[in-house]
Amino acid sequence: MDLSILWYILITVLFLGYFFLEGFDYGVGILLPFLGKNDTERRAIVDSIGPHWDGNEVWLLTAGGAIFAAFPHWYATLFSGFYLALLIMLLALILRGVALEFRNRDNDPGWRNFWDKSLFVGSLVPALLWGVAITNLIQGVPINAKMQYAGSFWDLLSPFTLLGGLTWLLLFTMHGALFLTLKTEGEVAVRAHRAASSTGWLVLPCLILLLVLGYFRTDLFARWLTGIVILGALLVLILSCLLLRSRRYGCAFVSSGLSIILSTVAIFTGLFPRVMVSSLNPDWSLTIYKVSSSPYTLKIMTIVAITLVPIVLIYQGWSYWVFRRRVTGKQQESGY
Repeated sequence: MDLSILWYILITVLFLGYFFLEGFDYGVGILLPFLGKNDTERRAIVDSIGPHWDGNEVWLLTAGGAIFAAFPHWYATLFSGFYLALLIMLLALILRGVALEFRNRDNDPGWRNFWDKSLFVGSLVPALLWGVAITNLIQGVPINAKMQYAGSFWDLLSPFTLLGGLTWLLLFTMHGALFLTLKTEGEVAVRAHRAASSTGWLVLPCLILLLVLGYFRTDLFARWLTGIVILGALLVLILSCLLLRSRRYGCAFVSSGLSIILSTVAIFTGLFPRVMVSSLNPDWSLTIYKVSSSPYTLKIMTIVAITLVPIVLIYQGWSYWVFRRRVTGKQQESGY
């Protein structure tokens, strides 16, 4: 296989893992102020992701590093064009990480309330911006013949891209609510069920409208395979809502995660071999062949990936197994 194609696939896999795992982390943070009515309940919600959130973010760091090393011109154009949006996302992620680490370092209610609000903001902003960014990638952004972004921050915002942001925000929120039905108990689990149900039936019309607009505004449906994958994402999301009604939380969680995975697969298969679409001229779109590193660099990276990625997967799987039980919020005060 061409190493450029191989690394495009590997980067796709990294984003699949990130959106599936970090998606429910975002959802949990967004739901924290609404589902936790007292400190014990809020502690249980935070504890549900406490052992995992930093490991889940490794997928994003690895994806960013892979883009930088395998497709440096993609990295340069993406980070220069989306600079302000990515900076806002980075600041939100920093705020979120600090909130998770600092929340339980003091028993003062005001201290914990401040960090709970910070966790909410630090989860909501990235969830929204990821949807905006992804929608821009498939719609196209102003890229000139020199592979440079020729627009401004405001060119990234439109009704279509904001709808994409809202859809991903609701999808992550539903995913997080389903995760909480599996990891918490008592009233928190009951409220999580209601939150998953309400957000599930909200995200469905948003996703349908996004697909209809996407049909006219993008070429994502030009490939029949991509269309089938998109339809599959919609169907498993509907299945997740139906499974939730019958309180089959485990299957509903897997289905919501599968909807995120299929949506991401549809985006990358619809783009291929492009990585960024130029709205100025289709010939100026960035493809994996225009932006890739040298074959020697890709070969070395492949050897490193084959060696280290299985170790990371084994470790992360082990951590989820160790912390698989439900949480109550009454665990040791020195924890998350």
